Amino acid sequence: MIIRKANVEENKLLSELAINSKSYWNYSEEFIEAFRNELKYSKKDLNNPNNHFVVAELKNKIIGFYALVPLDQDKFELEALFIDPEYIGKGIGIVLFQDAKSFATVKGVKSIIIQGDPNAEKFYKAMGCKKIGNKESESIPGRYLPLFSYSVNSENNQYIKNKNNDKT
Repeated sequence: MIIRKANVEENKLLSELAINSKSYWNYSEEFIEAFRNELKYSKKDLNNPNNHFVVAELKNKIIGFYALVPLDQDKFELEALFIDPEYIGKGIGIVLFQDAKSFATVKGVKSIIIQGDPNAEKFYKAMGCKKIGNKESESIPGRYLPLFSYSVNSENNQYIKNKNNDKT
């Protein structure tokens, strides 16, 4: 598996992957349609130098991606973390989340904020995120989604520790 920065031309592919990943949870078609605009990634989104889009690729197929967006100098938002339904439960989300934590650590960010799908709550808690409340969905008024925070530091980031040890 290769973890790499997303190419601008992959915007439509990432949008489709996000919809397919959301569909994994057996939401109705009407429900998924309500999310379509929110899960649409433009070339402008991927080309924005402040945004960080990363894909997981296996045998020339994108099987997952994440996007980090700065909220301020100390906080990023995990704007997206989606896995191809065929690969959900196979550790791809863990690898992508660890990569996002590593990137945030290198950038000196103190926390990552995540508005997650209720079906992903167990995953984010397992990743060390703390639930800090709920936030109303932008797509479906009256629907509240769990809000998480991940505290970024080098002590809880094994990737950075290993990278630093490799240099000595």
